[in-house]
Amino acid sequence: MPKPPLILYLAAPRGFCAGVDRAIKIVEMAIEKWGAPIFVRHEIVHNKFVVDGLRQKGAVFVEDLSECPDDRPVIFSAHGVPKTVPRAAQARNMIFVDATCPLVSKVHIEAQRHADNGLQIVMIGHAGHPETVGTMGQLPAGEVLLVETPQDVETLAVRDPAALAYVTQTTLSVDDTADVVTALRARFPSIHGPHKEDICYATTNRQEAVKAMAARCDAMLVVGAPNSSNSRRLVEVGARAGCAYAQLVQRAHDIDWRALEGIRSMGITAGASAPEVLINEVIDAFRARYDVEIQIVETAVENVEFKVPRVLREPA
Repeated sequence: MPKPPLILYLAAPRGFCAGVDRAIKIVEMAIEKWGAPIFVRHEIVHNKFVVDGLRQKGAVFVEDLSECPDDRPVIFSAHGVPKTVPRAAQARNMIFVDATCPLVSKVHIEAQRHADNGLQIVMIGHAGHPETVGTMGQLPAGEVLLVETPQDVETLAVRDPAALAYVTQTTLSVDDTADVVTALRARFPSIHGPHKEDICYATTNRQEAVKAMAARCDAMLVVGAPNSSNSRRLVEVGARAGCAYAQLVQRAHDIDWRALEGIRSMGITAGASAPEVLINEVIDAFRARYDVEIQIVETAVENVEFKVPRVLREPA
């Protein structure tokens, strides 16, 4: 029996960004330099497949520095950490390597610069997300106020409406963030913004690719983890851009084939922490059931690369 035809639109860019690639290399190089076990505070990136692979190589993932022994190296995840964490590691004379994405570090520096100029910070982000916790933890309690929606802006209690700046989590929806910024500027006309948008290039590029293909697709799958902010935003962007069925899957075995019955076109993309091997696994699952024609939807070309810390490039 012949397979039904399916046009499979593949977003470009998709998957790994430079910050994720750098963070994974840092763990691998640390294991190679110091041997196993290497401790990692929080998942290095939000992807179970990646974390499990590094665990097999000798990485031990913990949620708190107190779970780490003094005599083994510890790595801080790509999402960033509050300033109290490296201070605690220094106090214990631990070897530590900061794998914070340089674009997240840029936001940290930006927040500190505004604070040094006497400004209170408003952070647009998701409560409890490790990146938000890390950025807010760059400054003393009360110096960074969190908002998630335009409605939050209406009830925001600030110290001085004329002495404010805002920063954002790097993995937010571009459109949702624009709405919150509009609300902030309407209520606090003199608020200072970043010199360059905080939402990272990879988040923006992946969302633009989804927008470009969403209206062509009967359905769309985003390969990524449930705790990956940028992956979840891609699902929301796809639905908002006109795709009737947009879902997040971690692996091919998560695909709900019953929900896809009768489709003729399919969009596939992946969050910035999802490796290409998982995308290919999903494509192969469709090839097994359909006569697939792949069409690439390319909206940007990425050639960004971040260097790993010098300590890992020096001989042991």
